[in-house]
Amino acid sequence: MRSLRTASVSTHILDTSTGRPAGGVPVALAVRAGPDAAWVALGDSATDADGRCKDLPALPESTTHARLDFETGTYLSKVSHDGGPPFFPEVAVTFTVSPGEHFHVPLLLSPFGYSVYRGS
Repeated sequence: MRSLRTASVSTHILDTSTGRPAGGVPVALAVRAGPDAAWVALGDSATDADGRCKDLPALPESTTHARLDFETGTYLSKVSHDGGPPFFPEVAVTFTVSPGEHFHVPLLLSPFGYSVYRGS
């Protein structure tokens, strides 16, 4: 059970060029306690067949910022339409967090673009 003072993070990736989940994409989670603090690696995982990453660790109570690093290069190399190297080999998403909240941060990905949003 999650403490009322800690936050949690989950994510999923949808490949908008195929309309399907992006499975097997490595995802790393880092945190920091303040805008000038150093980033600390907290954990990593990979998206499942449904494009979801549900097993990221809870954030330490002192966390004010979190960063998800998506290693998209290998996945995009497999679905690339032009055969060239992926334009976005990685995507980093940094966001602020509040104690006790859950942050679901989906990534909509295609070979030549991406967007993210705060989900529920």
